[in-house]
Amino acid sequence: METKVLEPNAAGLGEAGEIIRRGGLVAFPTETVYGLGANALSAEAVAKIYEAKGRPRFDPIIVHVSSPREAEGLWSQVPPLARKLMERFWPGPLTLVLPKKGIVPDIVTAGLPTVAIRMPDHPVALGLIRAAGVPVAAPSANRFGRPSPTHHQHVLEELAGRIDAVLACGDTPVGIESTVLSLVENPPRVLRLGGTPLEALRELVGELKVEPFVGRSASPGTLRRHYVPSTPLFLLEPGRPEPTWNPMPRSRCGLLAFRSPKLGFGRVEVLSPEGDLRQAAARFFSLLRLLDSLGFSALVAEPVPEEGLGLAIMDRLKRAAVGRARLDTDEVWLIRD
Repeated sequence: METKVLEPNAAGLGEAGEIIRRGGLVAFPTETVYGLGANALSAEAVAKIYEAKGRPRFDPIIVHVSSPREAEGLWSQVPPLARKLMERFWPGPLTLVLPKKGIVPDIVTAGLPTVAIRMPDHPVALGLIRAAGVPVAAPSANRFGRPSPTHHQHVLEELAGRIDAVLACGDTPVGIESTVLSLVENPPRVLRLGGTPLEALRELVGELKVEPFVGRSASPGTLRRHYVPSTPLFLLEPGRPEPTWNPMPRSRCGLLAFRSPKLGFGRVEVLSPEGDLRQAAARFFSLLRLLDSLGFSALVAEPVPEEGLGLAIMDRLKRAAVGRARLDTDEVWLIRD
């Protein structure tokens, strides 16, 4: 299969919408990351997403809509809080989970009675949904478990020949997936940290559950190991190494730093010299992919402050890491967890 690269203009959106309508797959930009879209009302079309990504069938898929009214046509219950959240945060990086109507195929929700829906804040994403004339089921447009794509070239590197088309729009502005909030519990539970900070949600919702979910989650991106690069990633932490740790020259490691580089590493990429967590989130997956492509023996990531979008960045780093790292003179000491 040849993957078409479509321009994000009227002609490109029209062609992409037609591909979705006839059951094909189109990768498209949102404000968070690139999604891999299919007709959310067609079980056969959604099955192609799982096949293209190598995604297990127990992992549900978020449905993207172009308006709150469209979302309400897919949920069987819409409490007042849901409408308040949509009014405040849509379009934007917030996904809401509520009981589904029968029109939503079980393959979208991995057999669960709820469906996760959001309205993206990106003109091309909204244009695609409107051109298709159907809600669009779309996980991130990458092989399952890998770092999410924030540029159309990332999509082509992983899925070229496996999908019908990609709408090429360059970088995505937020760079971290949406926050997923389940409204089937009281108080509501955050299933996945993401582009809408907890502080903003608490201003409207009040109390939230944010502890790990026990059982099958209604949200993607909640597996213990996820967003994993090909090169082993270790999370830097303070303190001296212990005798059981293994030393490696810094020159054989790439460093993903938060604000400032450290000496001796084979390559250093800085998330935000100004310490801006929004900038760090927007650059996170792109720089992780870059370091992963350079052939190092290991990657080391420096923690970011666990506040605002930093919570979402750290969530992904912890899921991607295979162990911990500490620095000592010219070496990096590594241990697998």
